[in-house]
Amino acid sequence: MDVGGHLGEKRHPNFGYYSGVTRTLVVIGLLLALIGCYSGNRPPRIGSNAPDFTVQDSDHKVTLSQFRGQVVVLNFWATWCPPCVEEMPSLVEMQKRLRAKGITVLAVSIDVDAAAYHKFLKDYGADFVAVRDEEQKSPQLYGTHGWPETYIIDRTGVVRRKFIGPVQWTSPEVTDYLTKL
Repeated sequence: MDVGGHLGEKRHPNFGYYSGVTRTLVVIGLLLALIGCYSGNRPPRIGSNAPDFTVQDSDHKVTLSQFRGQVVVLNFWATWCPPCVEEMPSLVEMQKRLRAKGITVLAVSIDVDAAAYHKFLKDYGADFVAVRDEEQKSPQLYGTHGWPETYIIDRTGVVRRKFIGPVQWTSPEVTDYLTKL
């Protein structure tokens, strides 16, 4: 019996139907995957007021809203996080260059070890506002679970951008973006 195949090749009578269904399911699966990759939605919080928070550590108390009127680079990080370590020199340098333009880095560390946190800040010459939130209450407000994660907050307190992972903070593109806010 030769059904729709080459001479001498035997196929099940419903083979064509099943291969068509399989192909259709594969195409639908690929389309759904692509739609999931690009939903067209902005990350949560973009265009919304930044959730305010206060963190009190052994050194000082910091409240996000105290920086209203400045562009805030809200960076969640940790000393034990390799990508955080990677971006730290450029974050320190960007703060030096752009402080006079009203751009403020607010670096919120999730370190539990206060000594490691203080040593890290000293070793990197971190001359920006830094606070340690070992209970991770402020990152939880933003839904942050990976490090580093950074939010750019404009002068009116609205979240304008979110960066996941290390950033080259002194790049011309980033500098231009921040100075135009």
